[in-house]
Amino acid sequence: MRYTVDDVMKWRPCYKRAKVKGLFDRRRSVTLVDILSSGELSDADAIWCACRAMDDRRRRLFACDCADSVVRLTTDPRAAVCIAVARRYADGLATSEELRTACAAADAAAACAAAYDAACAAAYAAAYDAAYAADAAAYAAACVAAYADAGRETQRNALLMLALAGEIQ
Repeated sequence: MRYTVDDVMKWRPCYKRAKVKGLFDRRRSVTLVDILSSGELSDADAIWCACRAMDDRRRRLFACDCADSVVRLTTDPRAAVCIAVARRYADGLATSEELRTACAAADAAAACAAAYDAACAAAYAAAYDAAYAADAAAYAAACVAAYADAGRETQRNALLMLALAGEIQ
């Protein structure tokens, strides 16, 4: 499928029309592969575009795939259960109530993990004197940012592969 500037503007991007038009590089229309491989968009914006080109089911399944790629970082089974229920919901095999219940459980798991991580970070920072605390905080922030960037790059590459394979248009 090919997209025009008007098509992209209907998605209500945060970019102004002139910026979107510039991304098309004088072409009247582009494919999703063109958008994902252009290098003109940040990973987050390329993923946003690809998600707009997907139907609801594919968007939900893509979100499940992304979640599956990081679920190993938690030992709480509620996260994996939520992903499984979301997949079943996308295929019409789970109810809205089942999905809400699984999401609430996953939210509770995330809150527990966040509280634990915050407590660990506080204990770690307290263990070092003030001179090292700032360095430790900067290092932790850099690690988190790098982890997030790596995840977006992986997602963008996965989307590009799906687009090239014709799974999404």
